[in-house]
Amino acid sequence: MRIAVIGGGIAGLSAAYELARSGTDFVLFEASGRLGGIVETVRRDGFVVECGPDSWVTEKPWARELAIELGLKDEIIFSNDKQRRTYIARGRELVAMPDGMRMMVPTKWEPLLNSSLFSWQARLAYLREPKRAEELKATVPGSDESVASFVRRHFGNEATDTIAAPLLSGVFGGSIDRLSVRAVMPAFVKMEREHGSLISALQKSLRSGESTSVFTTLKSGLQTLIDHMAVVLPVSSVRLRDAATKVERSGEKWRVIASSGSEEFDAVVVATPADVTRKLLGPIDAMFDELLAMDASSAIVVALAFAPEIAKRLRVPRGFGFLVPQKGAHSQEPPLLACTFVDQKFSHRAPEGAVLLRAFFGGESAPLLLDSSDDEIVTLARKQLSAFLGPLPEPSFAVVRWWPRSLPQYAVGHLDRMERLGERVRDLPGLQLIGNTYYGVGLPDLVKQGREAARRVVSR
Repeated sequence: MRIAVIGGGIAGLSAAYELARSGTDFVLFEASGRLGGIVETVRRDGFVVECGPDSWVTEKPWARELAIELGLKDEIIFSNDKQRRTYIARGRELVAMPDGMRMMVPTKWEPLLNSSLFSWQARLAYLREPKRAEELKATVPGSDESVASFVRRHFGNEATDTIAAPLLSGVFGGSIDRLSVRAVMPAFVKMEREHGSLISALQKSLRSGESTSVFTTLKSGLQTLIDHMAVVLPVSSVRLRDAATKVERSGEKWRVIASSGSEEFDAVVVATPADVTRKLLGPIDAMFDELLAMDASSAIVVALAFAPEIAKRLRVPRGFGFLVPQKGAHSQEPPLLACTFVDQKFSHRAPEGAVLLRAFFGGESAPLLLDSSDDEIVTLARKQLSAFLGPLPEPSFAVVRWWPRSLPQYAVGHLDRMERLGERVRDLPGLQLIGNTYYGVGLPDLVKQGREAARRVVSR
């Protein structure tokens, strides 16, 4: 058996790694000059700078399991949740979210009721939500709805605009008025079906389980995960700078046409973004072109590293970072989405006394920055961060990464479309589709998808 894996991001690499472990013959086609996709770590002057995702959600086990399997158990570290505090920008002021918030759902009443973040009307809406449990449970929509609609039904407009919108925009880079709640927040949908009240359900689950850190990462950066998988792959099986341009059925086989030529395989695992997958598979069946037609937003990451002697001049509040609500924002330039105080969120990210900030631009304003240079992006980030943190000195160094159309938008009805897509794929033996286009954008989800796809093609 010979397998083609198209795309060397975290999903495709995980599939190739699993194939290598099983001794299966494969070829990994990657259009760029490196593996890992948006997972990239820059290590410089004692700083560990993540250029893409900085961690994974602890409660999803698949990335952790892989790290341990790769001999990286001692590398695993958790977020410093004892000092976890997230701020919401209001004007030029940073207002702390109440302690105990899980997304937009409170688990403690006192911090919520004493918070200046919400008006009395919003606090009253929160107080009423558990009392509406039966009503909410009885009126669960029979079909998918937007995240905005879901949150408004439970907590009203203010909580939706103040917390839910900036939180979800930070993860998906899109509008919660279009994002599918069933695809983006399945755990909360399940809570509503079973309990009605999200507050009651979450408080009950926290009482019955142990509290763990929300995020997990690797001490030396997530690039370490990529490097340890890549070293397992036979050198002859990895084709960097070799873009697949077409996939065809050839009797019982699959033919992949790439920059290096044409080859036949018994199966093909396609781990490319939706736009690329459409071009590859659209000629086989117009349904692929239809079902993979989805929006995707771009992200721009700007890391600013301040050595200890410079960091003394900064006034960064204690916590993990802040979010900037976009609704009602009046700016002549693309607005900042969020900022992470990296050295506080995780240990081993900066030298003692140093500060590492990661600023994020993107979403609907990303196209306005396409013609900007890295220096211009750094200048914009410093200017907008200074509005909240005070004047920022010149950083010791900066890292800028552009990730165009990297965040697929799971629009309302997404899971129904993916089910239809899955039915078509099952009619084409030997074809597997994986990546953040389908069922999750987090590292654990992508690792799981890649490894399970490899096992399926081998089991054939």
